[in-house]
Amino acid sequence: MEILLAAPRGFCAGVNMAVNSLELAIEHFGTPIYVYHEIVHNQFVVKSFENKGAVFVNSLDEVPEESIVLFSAHGVSPAIREHAKQRRLNAIDATCPLVTKVHLEAIKYAKGGYTIILIGHDGHDEVIGTMGEAPEAIILVEDTDEVERLSFDENTKLAYLTQTTLSVDDANRIISKLRERFPWIESPPKEDICYATQNRQEAVGLLGTDADVVLVIGSQNSSNSQRLRELGAEQGKRAYLVDGIEDIDPSWLKQDDTVLLTAGASAPESVVQETITWLKERFDATVREEVVQREDVTFPLPKPLRAIAKAK
Repeated sequence: MEILLAAPRGFCAGVNMAVNSLELAIEHFGTPIYVYHEIVHNQFVVKSFENKGAVFVNSLDEVPEESIVLFSAHGVSPAIREHAKQRRLNAIDATCPLVTKVHLEAIKYAKGGYTIILIGHDGHDEVIGTMGEAPEAIILVEDTDEVERLSFDENTKLAYLTQTTLSVDDANRIISKLRERFPWIESPPKEDICYATQNRQEAVGLLGTDADVVLVIGSQNSSNSQRLRELGAEQGKRAYLVDGIEDIDPSWLKQDDTVLLTAGASAPESVVQETITWLKERFDATVREEVVQREDVTFPLPKPLRAIAKAK
């Protein structure tokens, strides 16, 4: 067996920032530290922080007044921020700056009187937060069929935004249909799908042609990880999304397979390395890392944590 190890893979800058924020908050303030929703969509990361004393909640009413609460990388709506103030919570905002960019675009377009078409997945934390910025102005679409059902006249000011973790190909199909139906629709000067999502998809697209199996490390509720598995399947490969080695069925694999191994943007490198060891032990696998793009993006910690980090 040969493992094609995709690079880049795993943690993006936004996930790194959010994970480092929570680690520093636990270290400095002690526990419990409350986190609104999962810090990132990865079960390994969430369980690791639960073991350190983080408490993940789906409602701020679960957080005792005047406690510390950290907002996850996916962002929150203004209503959640206001609720935190009302409960006198000390909020640390670990929203990914690329998600914040989409929020600011939604606010700008809404103030300009636009109807905003948001391309994304219904119920995803990021989509909920973005729609919360201007709920009266935003319409969510998930596919081209939903675009076909839209109806606007040419006097309607239209703009589109996208969830940051979408499949580039899927988003482009929906955007093309929007432009076909509504040629006057506007968009931000720079696209919303994040660099890390695009780079990981590009790696699977390029390297998957040489593989028999595409194995993606990531959680089932991770949008960008699901897109990587789907991309592998679209290439006609046996494609699987797993949290770790405990999810791998050895019958999926053959002794002479070439396995493309990658990881979603919220999956830790430690799990990738554990998977490599598992494949080496069972299939005598060798590893060849293939670098498709190099990433050097970093994001600063949230303001309340920067001074703490400097003082360390």
